[in-house]
Amino acid sequence: MTVKSVVVLLAVVASALALPTRFMDTLQSIFGITLGLPKIEIGWTDPRLNGGRFLDFTTPKYGEPLNVIISNQSDPFILTDAGFRLYYKSIGFSEECLGLHYGDIHEADLGDGDSKKSEHILARQYYFPMWGTCWESIAGGNHFRAWKQNGSAIDTGAWFLAVSKEMDSTKNHMIIPDGYNIGRDLLVEAAASVSHWNSRWWQADVEWRTGLLEPGHKGINHAIAQDGRIAILTVNRL
Repeated sequence: MTVKSVVVLLAVVASALALPTRFMDTLQSIFGITLGLPKIEIGWTDPRLNGGRFLDFTTPKYGEPLNVIISNQSDPFILTDAGFRLYYKSIGFSEECLGLHYGDIHEADLGDGDSKKSEHILARQYYFPMWGTCWESIAGGNHFRAWKQNGSAIDTGAWFLAVSKEMDSTKNHMIIPDGYNIGRDLLVEAAASVSHWNSRWWQADVEWRTGLLEPGHKGINHAIAQDGRIAILTVNRL
């Protein structure tokens, strides 16, 4: 069992026993852990409560940050597969070029009882109406992978996204410098603005969270540092 696992276990016990906050602060100080301790959330469940994490599994050793969560307090329509596809079109993304998958399949453990599961959706920046994501595959741009927290143990229906901006195909779609932060921020900016698709209109409320994901490049794919911030989106139908 890792040090972090021990701290999380002790924190859960402390929470269950209603021990003072200073006790959990002391645990973090002793073990040198800067992350916040898992707690009950509204609209989604912290994967760490059940063995998950806020990094996907790009390789057995490295992962990419799950840096956006779409809460189940959002418009119920976008929590469905079909509704989510329409929603992400409204903020500038679409399915892969000609329906063909480029790149590796990533896995994530959302702590929902399903252990590691493959990405549910891979969407790329939609540059223009005809074959818009084909251009992203060539020229690079923003993209995200998405998983739904709907496992056998926990079923919140929330979407967890790993968002990043990548280079063009000549660079094998490497993430650009600061690409995890930039990609996330571009998606959040679009979501916080009024968007629409097929006569449906949305706008997201944004809550920025720290303490869920360790800042820096430790364990991060391509060794690209990220700031540890996660955006919690509540997408409202207008």
